[in-house]
Amino acid sequence: MLSQDQAIKIFTDSGALLKGHFKLTSGRHSNRYMQCAQVLQYPDYTEQLAQHLAERFRDEKIDYVVGPAMGGIIVSYEVARQLKVPGIFCERQDGKMCLRRGFTIKEGDRVLVVEDVVTTGGSVVEVMDVVREYGGVVVGVGVLVDRSGGKVNFGVPWEAVLTMDIESWEPDQCPLCQSGQGEAIKPGSRN
Repeated sequence: MLSQDQAIKIFTDSGALLKGHFKLTSGRHSNRYMQCAQVLQYPDYTEQLAQHLAERFRDEKIDYVVGPAMGGIIVSYEVARQLKVPGIFCERQDGKMCLRRGFTIKEGDRVLVVEDVVTTGGSVVEVMDVVREYGGVVVGVGVLVDRSGGKVNFGVPWEAVLTMDIESWEPDQCPLCQSGQGEAIKPGSRN
């Protein structure tokens, strides 16, 4: 298992943990931003991060690892590879999370849901709902980064490789704006 310091080093060295002046998807401003796609481009880092999650859930008799598209695809694949089970993903169709591409879960299958970054946990909950609609049993949740600072509750055991409480401010209360540190940039996937 990785320590928090080891995880921070991986995210920093890969360019995933950014420092600066950022506009978050919520519209709030922050001095830090987590772009997990940057770390997932490196197979060695991805393997180490996924190993942390795989080790945590190795004894749970997992049948499938499922993640939401996009962020959870690589994570689900690598955690599944290490657990030697199938790794599949949910994606949105007409605005609703679902299994496509011939993926299915059978009644009673034990499923680990994974994601790259969690802030509110909304996408993870949607995937959990899909698993349950198929009759699967969600035995746990594994995430690379918990940006909520541990405030999210999925109602099942869960593990984050790195837990951070990333401070943010309303734009009119942003100390970075007030001190003239330039305009906030929005580096995320939902620009």
